[in-house]
Amino acid sequence: MNMFVVYLAAVLGLTHASSSWAQNAYPDKQIRLVVGFSAGGPTDLPARFIAEHLTNNLGKKVLVENKTGAGGQIATQDVLSKPKDGYNLLLCTHFEAINAAVYRNINYKLSDIAPISQISRYYYAVVLTSELPPNNWESFVSYAKANPGKLNYGMIGRGSAQELLALELGKFAGIQMVGVPYKGGTEMMGDLLAGRVQMYVSPTGPIIPMVKTGKLKILSVSSPERLAVLPDAPTMQEKGVPFVRFGWLGICAASGTPSNVINVLNHAITDIVQMPEYKDMIEKAGSIPLASKPEELSKIMMDTYDQTLKVVNEYGLNVNQ
Repeated sequence: MNMFVVYLAAVLGLTHASSSWAQNAYPDKQIRLVVGFSAGGPTDLPARFIAEHLTNNLGKKVLVENKTGAGGQIATQDVLSKPKDGYNLLLCTHFEAINAAVYRNINYKLSDIAPISQISRYYYAVVLTSELPPNNWESFVSYAKANPGKLNYGMIGRGSAQELLALELGKFAGIQMVGVPYKGGTEMMGDLLAGRVQMYVSPTGPIIPMVKTGKLKILSVSSPERLAVLPDAPTMQEKGVPFVRFGWLGICAASGTPSNVINVLNHAITDIVQMPEYKDMIEKAGSIPLASKPEELSKIMMDTYDQTLKVVNEYGLNVNQ
């Protein structure tokens, strides 16, 4: 009798566990991947590739939704306001960390975000309008020192990565420049090509064609080693400037999302990032395909925040919402 009771309890326990697993199997419905920037852009295209192949790998539709505005904040807040069950994902970027450091009254903390995996990394290039005489970093620094406060650099809004990086470089070089804010890269690029803005710290992807056709001059890149897509561009480290900076894209969820769901997504995303088709697409855009463990992306996010906060505090760049 005792053996029967033990057996019955074991069967009931197994049945309950199986039932519980079945009820909690992930995923069992459509998943949203929210992108904070416009369709067809450098964040949207990788997101759509990831979503398409997650759909295939997980057996449930992964739908990309673009919720633009406020440097990605609208998308971030949208995801964080939804149930923490893995069905609302964020195409997270370095902007989450930058925004948290720049804006005083932002509606989230970095601890509210659960990193899943990095999906790409890109470096920056220091470019000049072809209207300016200098052709290398050293001659640009000499020219800027001879014309203090007369050179402009483009930035995509106050507290943007472009402003932060230009300020850091100016400090390293001991030069004074004036930041000119733009609403978007297209407007700024027109003025840079026309010589109304002289310098820009740009993600490498958008400027590669213009550098190769001679419409822009490239002085250096922010990578630790020379980039395959720009082999003639020296690194800042080669120029004696300890300046290694990168932007990144990743997939995140809201904190509180079950760890087993994070693990399922991490493994699936890692497989996708290793696909030759993904690698080809990312490298053609001037970026590097990279996957990571959640804790690695968490460290990258915190490092981005700390680095940004240091510059924000030094130059008083805090912005009220």
